[in-house]
Amino acid sequence: MRIILLGNAGAGKSTLSRTLMKQQDAARLSLDEVAFQGGAERRPIEESVSDVMRFIAENEHWLIEGCYADIIEPIMNHCDELVFLNPGVETCIAHCRARPWEPEKFASPQEQDAHLENLIDWVRAYETRSDEYGLQRHRALYESFQGPKRELIDPKRYYDSVFPMTESSHE
Repeated sequence: MRIILLGNAGAGKSTLSRTLMKQQDAARLSLDEVAFQGGAERRPIEESVSDVMRFIAENEHWLIEGCYADIIEPIMNHCDELVFLNPGVETCIAHCRARPWEPEKFASPQEQDAHLENLIDWVRAYETRSDEYGLQRHRALYESFQGPKRELIDPKRYYDSVFPMTESSHE
């Protein structure tokens, strides 16, 4: 199993990947771990992709999740399946508001809460952004991928799916 989960912040990528990682005994990589260097500054894309390629080489079964089209595009040919989580902006916002503290990203729950409104504004712009984090780029990646893929739009059905799948589908 080698799966890439793509989608907006709050789409459910991390939650789904953690569950699948346990069920499938697979390694997991959040692209947040390789995209930034100390704070909000992005690392050079070549360094991020190199780190992901190293992760892929070191793990037979893996899940990679993130919203970084610029990192996902050069690694897509290494996955068995591309899953596009696209539940809609309002669902993503609700998930962000309900998100528990993420100690790997923030020193305290208060620090995370201080960033919440900026995150909500960013998530809200998903459909109109033309950068590597926006719907336009995610849709283009999904459409260009020639292997098995699926787009999931209902978070209640994310876990109904059996991974990995053998044929391309769209839910």
